[in-house]
Amino acid sequence: MPASSPSALDPRDLAALKEWRRHLHTMPDVSGEEVATAAEVVRFMADTRPDGIFTGLGGTGVAMVYDGGSPGPTVMFRAELDALPIAERGEPPHRSRIHGKGHMCGHDGHMAILAALGRTFGRNRPANGRAILLFQPAEETGAGAAAVLADPDFAPLTPDYSLSLHNMPGLPINHVWLKDGPANCASRGMKISLAGRTAHAASPETGLSPVNAVAALLSDLTALCSGTLETETLRRVTITHATIGEPAFGIAPGDAEIWATLRTSTDAAMAALVESAEALAQDAADADGLAVSIAYSDVFGHCVNHPDAVAILRQAMEVEGITHEPGQPFRASEDFGRFATVSKSAMLFLGAGEAHAALHDPDYDFPDALIETGARIFLAAAAELMGDRLR
Repeated sequence: MPASSPSALDPRDLAALKEWRRHLHTMPDVSGEEVATAAEVVRFMADTRPDGIFTGLGGTGVAMVYDGGSPGPTVMFRAELDALPIAERGEPPHRSRIHGKGHMCGHDGHMAILAALGRTFGRNRPANGRAILLFQPAEETGAGAAAVLADPDFAPLTPDYSLSLHNMPGLPINHVWLKDGPANCASRGMKISLAGRTAHAASPETGLSPVNAVAALLSDLTALCSGTLETETLRRVTITHATIGEPAFGIAPGDAEIWATLRTSTDAAMAALVESAEALAQDAADADGLAVSIAYSDVFGHCVNHPDAVAILRQAMEVEGITHEPGQPFRASEDFGRFATVSKSAMLFLGAGEAHAALHDPDYDFPDALIETGARIFLAAAAELMGDRLR
């Protein structure tokens, strides 16, 4: 890489960023509770001299603005603040110090990549337009991007382009998958509550039991699965939890719950799957005279990459000599797709290693080698969209 490359990174910066990433790993905050992490971002980024700092976006989000001072596009780079309610099983020196919580998805590394951009922009502003670094809350629950977009303080920051990445175990280290169109599935958590009437276990016929309805739904909901990622027709229902009655031998149950994750390639397919799943729940309840209620949580829309944003990232990787190919969409969901409603957006997937522990695995730890690669891609994209100059 030529020394004059706009994405050239100071080795001292990289060392500091790796150390900071490991510090973030020790102090995970789960979705909606990222107060300490957000404060640490503000502290660490202060010496990059941003032209504006916005805090409390969508709850705990932080945005740093680096203004080139001349008209041009607003380009937003996004990382996530939140960790997961997963106890870390690995034993790195920087393992989580918070019981039952861990950065098992690599958001600590994504934040370090954005911090690398901040250090570079602090010395080398874009020639035109604005660069915005968004540290977004609550990605894991699907609530964060929507909350940021609904926050009035975000309106003056509305980007023309939104770019993001996610590390991806299973792909060769530093190898990128990037494609036009659908990139992540839509998904949502569906909770079906069935209510009947308890009875003595010796006389179950005097009550209204949900047992038959649950048995039918466990089979019928799963039978809704069809299609593939490759053809962008995927429909999946995954049963994640079920309860029937109370843990007692003398009571025939009167209520039950089924939790399921619905997943589809597109939002349109999700609407159809929801309709089918709700009809099954209603039919099963009606068959046994049960009341039924349905609630949803962790709602993610599909993530669709805009071709113009993809072209920018592809050009950046060509400049940097980074191996990339179209790849295919991922079943996992991402609320980054909501930023497509206000900007040309794209997410790429950066390989974390073919044998690396999977996302959400208790042994997962973000590979520090990805910090430089991710930063190089984003900085080259920034130079292409906004130019660069040394202040």
